[in-house]
Amino acid sequence: MAGPIRMLLVGAPGGEFRLAAELARDAGAEAAMADGPAEALALLRESGCDLVMFDVGLDIVGFLERLRAERFIVPVLGCGVDAPAERAVAAIRAGARDYVPLPPQRELIAAAIASVVARRVPRGLGEHPALMRATELAVAVAPSGAPVLVTGEKGTGKEVMARAIHAASGRPDPLLVVECSGVAAEVLESELFGHEEGAFPGAIARRLGRLEKAGEGTVLLREVGAVAPATQAKLLGVLQEQRFRRVGGAELVPFRARIIASTGMDLETRVAEGAFRADLLARLGFARIEVPPLRARGDDIALLAQHFAERMAVSDGLPFRPLSDAALALLRRYSWPGNVRELEDAVHRAVLLARGARIEPEDLVLIDGSRIAERDAGEGASRLQVENLVGRTVEEVERELILQTLERCHGNRTSASSILGISVRTMRNKLKSFVEAGIAVSPAA
Repeated sequence: MAGPIRMLLVGAPGGEFRLAAELARDAGAEAAMADGPAEALALLRESGCDLVMFDVGLDIVGFLERLRAERFIVPVLGCGVDAPAERAVAAIRAGARDYVPLPPQRELIAAAIASVVARRVPRGLGEHPALMRATELAVAVAPSGAPVLVTGEKGTGKEVMARAIHAASGRPDPLLVVECSGVAAEVLESELFGHEEGAFPGAIARRLGRLEKAGEGTVLLREVGAVAPATQAKLLGVLQEQRFRRVGGAELVPFRARIIASTGMDLETRVAEGAFRADLLARLGFARIEVPPLRARGDDIALLAQHFAERMAVSDGLPFRPLSDAALALLRRYSWPGNVRELEDAVHRAVLLARGARIEPEDLVLIDGSRIAERDAGEGASRLQVENLVGRTVEEVERELILQTLERCHGNRTSASSILGISVRTMRNKLKSFVEAGIAVSPAA
């Protein structure tokens, strides 16, 4: 399984940063420190990390530019003690994910780490026969070391299967995840294969790619259907020859890891359209595992919902409220187009918003602000019932959801933004618009 989150703190090695490192370790992360951009870049080139906290009193804008030039993909949080507002704004405009004030607060450090974990930790479990058959196949092919293609709709838990395969394979850690969708071809190639010094403008040092860093572990290519044709050819070469060259290099590097690919695309259709190589599909699909959609998994919906309610209550420090029979019946009727991920998010909102002893139907809110109880289950939950929304605008419904979520998160914008599925920047802009409209916003927000 994947190791702990690796966090890099960049700033003067004083008490505030030392405390932030201690809080990060308390939250289960590994924490390293660098006193400036040069040392931070050297550490990133050597071993990488999952999250950077950078003092805005230093040249964070230049640091972010260097990350882009060297094609690093890592979230950066600006931080500082009584830093001028313009520095925090400049950091965010330059690409920082958010700004965290110092002295560090335990809940903010934990929330930042949790946001990274949420992108990396596998989701989902269940007992439906279709899911169990898929899991049994995953375990059966795991020891072979052959490539595996995991397919299924978005949010079904394809990464769960990939991690199950890695866990059952007997291969050592790590399992490294490479996001192939929404990434420029040249950036993806550098991420996969690494590059040599001088390979492109900005490549001032050699960088090892994920295929090399994985050693004898596993590389998961998430949404492989989005890979550009030229990169597809190079991946095919890796699978055929078990070796590759870094970008701009001549040396052949041996490849010892195992490749697992996942996709929600119909790759046969992509092949017919000329967008995906048939020979690469044949190699990746040596063993295929399809994860069934949540709507086809019957009682797994209730099983998962209760599991998420228990887990979220513990993680948010709230009393556990089980789902009522009426709420569970409602969840079973809904079609869950977003699958397990959508169910998890809906239950998380309910854990935060519920007031009674149990989670009731009216507590189950979707990302668009509507309640599941207002959906017409008889038509596959595709038509919004409007009886309870007459006289209310979309803006009013959105505002109520944002403010209630912030209240239950004790004003923590990072946690509330994660639950609502929006960026912290969007949250900040929404709150500003509320204040400008004369709407009261809690000082904690």
